Amino acid sequence: MSAAYRQLQPGDPAPWFRQRSTSNPDYAFDSVAGRYIVMCFLGTAGQPGGAQRLAFAEAQRTLFDDDHIAFFGVSADPQDEAQGRLRERLPGMRHFWDFDRRVSRLYGALPLQPQPPAEEVYRPFWLLLNPNLQVRALLPFANDDSDLPALLDLLRTLPPVGGFAGTDLHAPVIQIPAIFEPAFCARLIGEYRRHGGEVSGFMQEVDGRTVGRHDPHHKVRFDHLVEDEALKREIQQRIRRRVASVIRQVHCFEATRMERYLVACYDAADGGHFRAHRDNTTRGTAHRRFALSINLNDDFEGGELHFPEYGTRRYKPPAGSGVVFSCSLLHAVDPVRRGQRFAFLPFLYDDAAAALREANQGYLAEKDTGYRAGG
Repeated sequence: MSAAYRQLQPGDPAPWFRQRSTSNPDYAFDSVAGRYIVMCFLGTAGQPGGAQRLAFAEAQRTLFDDDHIAFFGVSADPQDEAQGRLRERLPGMRHFWDFDRRVSRLYGALPLQPQPPAEEVYRPFWLLLNPNLQVRALLPFANDDSDLPALLDLLRTLPPVGGFAGTDLHAPVIQIPAIFEPAFCARLIGEYRRHGGEVSGFMQEVDGRTVGRHDPHHKVRFDHLVEDEALKREIQQRIRRRVASVIRQVHCFEATRMERYLVACYDAADGGHFRAHRDNTTRGTAHRRFALSINLNDDFEGGELHFPEYGTRRYKPPAGSGVVFSCSLLHAVDPVRRGQRFAFLPFLYDDAAAALREANQGYLAEKDTGYRAGG
């Protein structure tokens, strides 16, 4: 029987994966959205076909700037690393060490099921992805090298990143005005100033456990967790009446629980920002369904929320207003350029997700201290 290969076609979503790369021992590919992606499934740079494509990519070095286009080579040959055939060139050019061949099988360069080594045929190709990680074009390596000018023509005629879809895209978010009144915003900011903030990290899966990490390149923010029970009840009442009801109307989802009563501060003095991430990618965070971001002030510059998979539009709600979005959406907070951005940042979920959260408690490296959102 002939081996079965995955057949990706234009319009298909590119499969997500994690793999070792030249820059990261556990690179999360879904985090690269927001620019065009060129993937070169070369198999090996030790053969003329792969070496020629690699040389072609390096000759187009100026196209790969990480803002408009990023390049990723995919090698299944350990000798490419051992002999230094593939080198990272930043910005814009990285390589995956796919020596277990998982990514090559996932994308169709190798059969879905392993074959005897003598029978396993690597099918090299170029893959061009849109900024939302949707397949735009697939070009197999051609014996007459006609794939090279064809790819170059595609790259030189790409529309701007924000116009890749041919129409304006809007992230599937809900903007809700007047969740917190001005006096309540001032009260929460005062709570933060009174107690101060602690350095805020992010969650990462390490050896099957969800652990906290700190990396100022990825995130700079300071947080205060509200402890006062009376104040938490006041927050609950507003979220239940003014946010949960909207989620119910738009998504037919009953948000009954809330995780963390957190007042955050992104400060221009510290370079406050949060690079692109998703909020539910670990066992300890898999229960999260919706993220809520309520600005408590608006007298700052920068600090906008944006969703790289859906273009370049930025979101900066007025003080007291907020944005609700699925925790599975890739999102980022731009660096604050002037002043301080204060925000209230909880996660919302339901009773079914609460059961998942309880089941995953054993995967948390630290004790989970979430609060029920009443009701």
